[in-house]
Amino acid sequence: MLIDIHVHTCYWRHEKIVRKNGTFYPTPETLIEMMDADGIDKALCMGAVSPAYRYTLVPPEEILAICAEHPDRLIPTCNLDPRWLDHAETSNFRGLLEAYRELGCRSIGEYIVNLPFDHPLNMNFFADVEAVGLPLTFHIASRLGGTYGCKDELGLPRLERVLQAFPKLTFLAHSQCFWSHISADVREDNWSTYPKGPVQPGRVVELMRRYPNLVGDLSAGSGFNAISRDPEFGYAFMEEFNDRLCFGTDIANVPQTLAIVPYFAELKTKGLISAAAHENITWRNADRVLGLGLA
Repeated sequence: MLIDIHVHTCYWRHEKIVRKNGTFYPTPETLIEMMDADGIDKALCMGAVSPAYRYTLVPPEEILAICAEHPDRLIPTCNLDPRWLDHAETSNFRGLLEAYRELGCRSIGEYIVNLPFDHPLNMNFFADVEAVGLPLTFHIASRLGGTYGCKDELGLPRLERVLQAFPKLTFLAHSQCFWSHISADVREDNWSTYPKGPVQPGRVVELMRRYPNLVGDLSAGSGFNAISRDPEFGYAFMEEFNDRLCFGTDIANVPQTLAIVPYFAELKTKGLISAAAHENITWRNADRVLGLGLA
């Protein structure tokens, strides 16, 4: 079993509705073909509702419709923006969140709101998500404007405040700005990139040891780089946190090379991590976090 914790898709868009570099999300049919080619059994489909750096929006209703057409393969998320409703730190999102949960959404994501991570609007929204009981996948940004994601600083102080404030909310951590902190030597000039070389255990390790509500989303170049840049460290990291890491690809383009797929196949065939750790990371953790009931 292989469950992908992070993919993107949308229905067909006009050929001119693309990113400025010409790329675009796969349609559901293309996504299924890509999953088949890499042996991915199920995937969690992210929505896109916040305007920052988007070329198109993918609301919860579209994700639900897509997943209803492929119920054995695709798992729906809902995605909301904390500026909805009253655009106030007193807005009540619980009714909306409960509705989407009842419609089948298993999580919130990808949460890319380009406000400070601990901004009052975000904190209000996180409180409602915690109360409803859905996990949330976030993307961190290093600045406001010209990018997407929740703004933090080097060292991730805002993320830590959020983790402290909402201990019952499961956060799935994603993006370069998070995973670059796998190593203590991360710097101001490279924390939004993909640093290479040996790892000195850094803030990611510290935060995961301290906060059991923090789960690692290994998707995209960022998550894959964190576990592969220093192989021996990566194996030890996956063993230590094998109950709180989730395999993922971040499929978001057509075509897209998924280097993490053969990497995980090699981990298994060469016994580089334990069989139990491999099984947890590739599907059991996603099953538990999303409440799929497969185990």
